[in-house]
Amino acid sequence: MDELERQPPEDLEDDDGSDEDDFAIRRKKSNLPLVDPKCEKTPKETGFHQSTRVCLQRIREALLHQRWQEAAEYMACYPQMLEDTTNGTAQQVKERVWRLGTEILHHHPDSTMGDYNNIYEQMKHSGFSHYVTLSLEHAFHILLHGRIEDAKHQLSAAESWSYGNWSAAQCQKTKLVQAYRSLLDYVIWRDIKCMHTNFDNPDSALIMKMHNSFRQASVNLKEILKSPGVWDAFILRYTEMLEFYGDHEEVLKVLRDYAYDDTFPPNPNAHVYLYRYIKRQNAPEKKLMKALKHLCALVPSHELMLEYSALLLQSGKKGDVQKALAVVLEMLDFACWRSCLDVWKRLRDIVRKLELEDDWRDVISERMAERKDWWPELHFTSSHACRDSEENPELLALKSSLAETLCPGVNLHYSAQQLNRTMENFQ
Repeated sequence: MDELERQPPEDLEDDDGSDEDDFAIRRKKSNLPLVDPKCEKTPKETGFHQSTRVCLQRIREALLHQRWQEAAEYMACYPQMLEDTTNGTAQQVKERVWRLGTEILHHHPDSTMGDYNNIYEQMKHSGFSHYVTLSLEHAFHILLHGRIEDAKHQLSAAESWSYGNWSAAQCQKTKLVQAYRSLLDYVIWRDIKCMHTNFDNPDSALIMKMHNSFRQASVNLKEILKSPGVWDAFILRYTEMLEFYGDHEEVLKVLRDYAYDDTFPPNPNAHVYLYRYIKRQNAPEKKLMKALKHLCALVPSHELMLEYSALLLQSGKKGDVQKALAVVLEMLDFACWRSCLDVWKRLRDIVRKLELEDDWRDVISERMAERKDWWPELHFTSSHACRDSEENPELLALKSSLAETLCPGVNLHYSAQQLNRTMENFQ
């Protein structure tokens, strides 16, 4: 590769000024890097540096072709680079050893847990500034082997680690470690709870351990809510434990804060969790509709919008029926609901309810005004009619009965004649 790059192009001396030759010259003078700087020879390269450079190149070639045993053999030599005191990019070399080593171990068929532990411990105690990140990744790998207590020990050690001045980034990482350690406490709590429900007379020591795990988990899981972010996995586990112990007021407070606190990023899941919880608690329809209203604003195509439209329709208020119409039409604006029979049935029920009012045509016309140019192509083409007639005749009948109401005066393929022909074919 190096020899090829140093060779001058043979055709540059006979340049006739043609556009084709100019284009070829521009391509050969491209500034795109053809050689990775980490594998490129440097002017002041020593024999040691040359060996490690070639070793890195061989590792990368072996990884590219998934020759894991060959990569592992070369990788056994490359960490000598960590002993190089003349290298100004020591942190980069350490991270390279970490990333390459774990990638090889992950794919090597003969790798063991001891191999993983060796490379993680070597990296963590080599002055590497990513100690917390390494510990977190190490704990995740230990969890893959079902060793919860060992993973918790790794996170506990990372939680007490500090490096230099306490930076904001270090503080955030430590909070994350605390949260995951608490998540492991939850796992221990859940396992004991399952054992507790399977025994008529559970051991008192086991119950005490279960309560201790809850207390240890709840401290940091509650603390993490003070930091804005998306903490779905932690919120669900924390509220599950609170609900088990009957602390419904705290569950409701946690879920409300998570859903409605403006300092947190918009998160549809937060409103889903709140809605499902208050529904389990038999909350009044007004509170259920409030939770779903916020979810509708974030994700109008969410599957819970079908429940939202049902609640609005059940309220009996004229304004709520019109809101239900808006909700269902917004669902049908998305192609994922185009062939859903339940959504079209809900739309039919809403239209029937609206027809009891004198101004029902104006209400529908107002909602369909912004859709009249593209809805026929989305729902009422000949291909839709053919597919519905073959796959779902009931859907064809529903759409045919609504076509004229939704798109009056438009020549659609869901006319009464089309419906009659389809019904004759299925008789």
